Amino acid sequence: MPGKANITEIKSLRRDARKHLEQGAVTADYQADRTELLKQLNQALATELVCVLRYRRHYFMARGIHARTVAAEFLAHSNEELGHADSLATRIVQLGGEPDFSPQHLDTRSHAEYIAGTSLQEMISEDLVAERIAIHSYRETIQSIGDKDPTTSDLLKRILAVEEEHADDLASLLSGIPQD
Repeated sequence: MPGKANITEIKSLRRDARKHLEQGAVTADYQADRTELLKQLNQALATELVCVLRYRRHYFMARGIHARTVAAEFLAHSNEELGHADSLATRIVQLGGEPDFSPQHLDTRSHAEYIAGTSLQEMISEDLVAERIAIHSYRETIQSIGDKDPTTSDLLKRILAVEEEHADDLASLLSGIPQD
């Protein structure tokens, strides 16, 4: 029968599922390099946390004629980044790792920098730079995973889509703010 050669025999499937129960969702056929992937996911987590903090600061510090609209966008992005951080932490645990929420060295684990910006234009620009960094990082991680971990790949693709929306939103806002 076509396609049957790759399907695990039911008895083998049941027997193998009983092995290494402590590994939870990670079964014997898991193909990704978990150590490397957990490192990348913790870097992504750090990046999201830095972005949450920077967006939150920008939300409170936004001033000027366009501040109300831009601040609302900052807050929305901050909340979405926090959701990304939670999703990444959940996946790290599912893969048998520990999410690193430690503030110590958060800036060195994060791909994006925490640059406060003083004007509305600088704030938007710094957030846009961070989104572009996140986009690049997520694309690289997705490519490195390939088809070895479809669950993590799908999660990162969903996050990537939101990061691309954020970048588009920020670019649009930046074009409407007078240059300093």
